[in-house]
Amino acid sequence: MKDFGERAARAVDVVIIGGGAAGLSGALILARSLRSVVVIDAGQPRNAPAAGVHGLLAREGTAPGELLAAGRDEVCGYGGEILTGEVSGARRDADRFVVTLADGTRLRARRLLVATGLVDVLPDVAGLAPQWGHDVVHCPYCHGYEVRGRAIGILATGAPSVHHALLFRQLSDDLVYFSHHSELTEEQQEQFAALGIEVVTGEVAAAEAVDGDLTGLRMADGRVVSREVIAVATRMEARAGFLSELGLHAVEHPSGMGHHLPADQFGRSQVPGVWLAGNVTDLTAQVGAAAAAGATAGQHLNADLVAEDTRTAVERHRRPSAGAS
Repeated sequence: MKDFGERAARAVDVVIIGGGAAGLSGALILARSLRSVVVIDAGQPRNAPAAGVHGLLAREGTAPGELLAAGRDEVCGYGGEILTGEVSGARRDADRFVVTLADGTRLRARRLLVATGLVDVLPDVAGLAPQWGHDVVHCPYCHGYEVRGRAIGILATGAPSVHHALLFRQLSDDLVYFSHHSELTEEQQEQFAALGIEVVTGEVAAAEAVDGDLTGLRMADGRVVSREVIAVATRMEARAGFLSELGLHAVEHPSGMGHHLPADQFGRSQVPGVWLAGNVTDLTAQVGAAAAAGATAGQHLNADLVAEDTRTAVERHRRPSAGAS
């Protein structure tokens, strides 16, 4: 990784904000297309607490840090550059974008690819956060196989939690649904009864653990329901506050699961020149899907630059040569 220091105001083709699977995949495509690319990585990957990446063909179980390190090496091997830092703002300056980091470093770019991911917001229940990524999980496809057959509790956070419970029921016969502040319809109650899913009503006060291992959930009335794993549908919030000056603001996702930045199928945002990939726009994308989205955005972003370069070349070609009659 390079420290740009005073050289940070130089212009590049593309600044990629976010150094996860989406950002690095986009950078790889662009670097291999001979574009000058700088990836700004804040070093806060969403999956950092996890022991391994799952569902990623040929890299199943790879530690998240190991996967990202390999990706950074590949990007740098093609001339891409990685800059450690956090973006504080981005604005348009004529036909360029100016990206400013928290330490004052600035970069100018023809295009931006935003792949900053999201933040998982846990319910306000004591003891959940320390277990996050271990005995408190959220995704049946990311973590489900690893907790199969165990005593699983579903901590309800809203309507999506019912679907969550049905997915985890595929993985364990021992499932308890904690309704917390939500209610079940008659149809949902019938579904749970048919599948043998126990329902515990009342407010959950805290998650309890012994020697770092989850042991259960303590209810507000004092009773403790024994559980080894808690699955919770977090509220997912796109990391996008630094884009407000460009007119990009996170909006409610149609699923009701959180806020995201809308993009088309190729990653184009509502602001010309700004592209999006990964969890910042697709809240449910796993690592493989995020990487694919980054590659797709990189391809179409490069094509957009090629079109611009071609227009510029044609305009120059049409101008009369100096001194011509």
